Amino acid sequence: MWLIFKKELRELLRDRKTLIFMIALPLLVFPLLAGVGIFFGSNAMEKAQNEVLRFAITGNTELTQIDEKMLAEPDKFERVELSPEADYMALIRREQLDFVLEIPDNYHPDILSAGQHTLNLYYNDAELNLVYQRVAAIVDPISEAFQIQAFNTLQLNDKQQAALITPLVIERKNVADDREVWGERLGAILPYFLFILCLQGAMAPAADMGAGEKERGTLETLLITPMPRHKLVMGKFLAICLSGIITALLTVSSMAIWSFVLAQGMAIKFVADLVASVGVTDFMLMFMMLIPVVAIFSSLLLSLSIYARSFKESQSYMGGLIMIAIFPIVLSMIPGTKLEGVWVWVPLTNVSLAMKELMKGTMDYFALLGIFGSTVIIAGVLLAFSVHWFNREKVLFR
Repeated sequence: MWLIFKKELRELLRDRKTLIFMIALPLLVFPLLAGVGIFFGSNAMEKAQNEVLRFAITGNTELTQIDEKMLAEPDKFERVELSPEADYMALIRREQLDFVLEIPDNYHPDILSAGQHTLNLYYNDAELNLVYQRVAAIVDPISEAFQIQAFNTLQLNDKQQAALITPLVIERKNVADDREVWGERLGAILPYFLFILCLQGAMAPAADMGAGEKERGTLETLLITPMPRHKLVMGKFLAICLSGIITALLTVSSMAIWSFVLAQGMAIKFVADLVASVGVTDFMLMFMMLIPVVAIFSSLLLSLSIYARSFKESQSYMGGLIMIAIFPIVLSMIPGTKLEGVWVWVPLTNVSLAMKELMKGTMDYFALLGIFGSTVIIAGVLLAFSVHWFNREKVLFR
């Protein structure tokens, strides 16, 4: 068995494609892609914030100060004159205008006599242009000035003004700390990346060790050796498993290191606080839980690879496994699904839920018994099926 394991391991280390999936993806490619996404996202927001918006104001503009305030900022707003019969929406769709603000005819600063005014803002919200936010930044101070003028007319003190603006206030007292809040949000998507990376790390070597051997014609040579077939399967299984485990270890390490770099380099406080609160033990537990998950994936991948006639056919079968890996994670995202009761014993879903609990700092460590028990049993059953599959001549020589 160990001879087969060493042989497969040597071949893995010679294969550049496998090394890319095992090492480059978790350590460099995914962090790089995330960094590029953050860079372009922040640049797009900055561009939208500083873009000169072409606007028009229609209706009763005599007493409004809105156009004056916008024209006072020529680096942000540019007024366009419209004919009375102009079609606002068509002009905005053709990107000849960014927005049109329609002022009601009864507009007047004395809101006690004129009442509440509704300003209609026409713009294309499908574009990243921050039109509403930038117009609100102009209109809100004017609205507050009208409000203060009305309060002064009514001779209301500060206490009465506050009560009139908001008669009832709900003050939130969140009993959850920052780790629990951010762990709930980030912990839900973390298993998605980890499961897919572990699957990707084991996929390439699995395809090579079954279907690849058939294509190269080396499977027959392997079968005539005096070594029992279950040892051949175990050697291949351990090599695939090691590939997936290395990917899992590098992924968890990369996640911890890049989170630390992101928190320190970009001074993102919540990331720094979250990473500091999770701790080494929780990261180790996440890695330990990934080991039986990798064993499940390795057994399934090896069975599919043995069954396939060619490398290409095995890859088409393995593509479907991604859905199997994602479905348990989707179950863990259903509102109300928690790591308790029957969910403790549902393989893969319980690992996904446990990772979220570890990120939140609310893990029930007694649940580890069910998590490791169920995933190890499933991995053992699937490995036994791989051995049975490898002993069938109809499967090996389809």
